[in-house]
Amino acid sequence: MRSVACLLTLVVSTVLGQTVVPPSTWNYTYPWPVKYHNLTSQRLNLSMAYMDVAPTSYATNKTIVLLHGKNFCGATWEDTARRLSTHGYRVIVPDQIGFCKSSKPPAYQFSLQQLAFNTNSLLQSLDIAQVKVLGHSMGSMLATRFTLMYPDVTSHLILTNPIGLEDWKALGVPWRPIDLLYADELKTNYTTIRNYQQATYYVNTWKPEYDVWVNMLVSLYHLPVEGPTFAYNMALTTDAVLTQPVTYEFGLVKAKTLLLIGTKDNTAIGKAWSPPAVQAKLGNYSVLGRETAAKIPGAELVEFTDLGHAPQVQDSERYHEALFEWLDRVG
Repeated sequence: MRSVACLLTLVVSTVLGQTVVPPSTWNYTYPWPVKYHNLTSQRLNLSMAYMDVAPTSYATNKTIVLLHGKNFCGATWEDTARRLSTHGYRVIVPDQIGFCKSSKPPAYQFSLQQLAFNTNSLLQSLDIAQVKVLGHSMGSMLATRFTLMYPDVTSHLILTNPIGLEDWKALGVPWRPIDLLYADELKTNYTTIRNYQQATYYVNTWKPEYDVWVNMLVSLYHLPVEGPTFAYNMALTTDAVLTQPVTYEFGLVKAKTLLLIGTKDNTAIGKAWSPPAVQAKLGNYSVLGRETAAKIPGAELVEFTDLGHAPQVQDSERYHEALFEWLDRVG
């Protein structure tokens, strides 16, 4: 296992006392041109990759931001972004710092607040004053935090199988040191990713088209220089989502809110290293979706009783039918 100290050798240069961390060298093909928002954060000069997808059929003067999950990238929103674009939306699809085509800092204090701040910085650079925010998995947890931090910016909040609907720590998940989380991440390979996604995302089914997202993620861990840094960033992100619950603040959300929940989902951070009695209590989305919808004022809930953690992939037509019915109706 490579040490954290080795990761610090990935620093490229220092300008006026600030470390410059360039965009990723990862060459995975994205469906639209990738642009970069440069920002200074935690004494680091970073580049945040994003796609800016224009409306293709007609313009509504509405903008929506799509926030990816921990095991995903902006590119995984391609299907949704194309549909929104043809529906008249301008679609902003960022890769968060530490992920995919964005800078991967060798040392960074990951927090939902920091990622939300970075996302808002991107929107400010594009002169976007108000948005709808759609997140999936960790991206939904981030979308919730963004909405809480920037209520005047967020008009609508759409949560797709969010993590963070329960406080895993309070339910008994033991804290795991970052060094051990990093060691776990370094063991990641095609088999571990597929087995996890098959059990959690797709309700123990598998289609060949799911492999593209597995292989995309595997390629990040196997980057010759950035791979260990990416793995370390993922360990830091796991610690952030485990220790920074949003579940206690759902009642403060002011945006119009839709929850899209595949109830076969069983995702829970820390479940893998928890005692069996704790594992049995975690990740019951048939209950968590309804509890969360009841906490958010005026929220609507759509449940997919036969789908798992990634309903937008597992049954794209049904998922997007529900999404657009709500968007068209609530305005």
